[in-house]
Amino acid sequence: MEKPGKQEEIIARLVCWGESQPLVRAMVLTSTRAIPGVRVDVLSDYDVILALEDIRPFHASRAWLEAFGRLLVLYRDPLIEDGAFVRSGYVTQFEDGLKIDFSLWPPGLLRRVAAAESLPPEFDAGYRVLLDKDGLAEGMQPPTYRGYIPAPPTEAGYLERVELFFHEATYAAKFLWRDDLVAAKYILNGTMIHEDLLPVLTWHLECEHGWTVKPGLYGRGLKKWLRSDLWAELEGLYCGAEIAENWAALERFIGLFRRAAVEVGERLGFRYPHELDRRSVAYLQRIRRLPPDAEEFYQEELPC
Repeated sequence: MEKPGKQEEIIARLVCWGESQPLVRAMVLTSTRAIPGVRVDVLSDYDVILALEDIRPFHASRAWLEAFGRLLVLYRDPLIEDGAFVRSGYVTQFEDGLKIDFSLWPPGLLRRVAAAESLPPEFDAGYRVLLDKDGLAEGMQPPTYRGYIPAPPTEAGYLERVELFFHEATYAAKFLWRDDLVAAKYILNGTMIHEDLLPVLTWHLECEHGWTVKPGLYGRGLKKWLRSDLWAELEGLYCGAEIAENWAALERFIGLFRRAAVEVGERLGFRYPHELDRRSVAYLQRIRRLPPDAEEFYQEELPC
């Protein structure tokens, strides 16, 4: 846990700085630190929108960031067109542990949010106006704190996710057969987990928790919300560098994906495509049985 009062101390520093900057017209805190009662720790970042009379001086020079401490590293967005406006941002990490992600907005963007009938997810997840010199945020809808909570998939979206999972599995099998470990790991621990398996596991935990959970990026917080037996299976997907153990991991991938997807389908009234599953697994097994020097693909018949 973070030391009590630390957050308000940082916010006071931000506000004091903003009040002294003529180009800063408003400041809005968003994300986790803007949600009342949410647990944060010493590494939780501050997401701060700066409404600036002119964003270019702030974009062109990073010297202004020194007001918050000694910079360690940063990432700067390019200038991004957003309708009639141009915005940017800095993702910063300071040596004392402070992390602030600054969004650089023209005042018109904040006015647009304030005038909208509903909030964009970034604000609906939680926001707190820290400074508003010109009333830019007046009339803004209060947050429901439901921003970024996923909606249930459609049946078409569910079936597409299953097919995409097995499509990625063919790449994993191909790279394993070629003894191309780095490429195989990219598929197994990259796309198959983050693009295919995590969405299904997220649907599963949302079914269990009434579609109230905000899943974090990259699977953050998944251990807290996912059913313990599924989490144990997920942990077992990570393995070493031997090709044989990665083939075994691919089998476990498919088993976990199938189990979670079947349960999601049952909860949402969707039929899991067992036929696609059977034919895909048979195809992967054919690749695994191929001799390393094979000159043609075995012409076995896939199961009907």
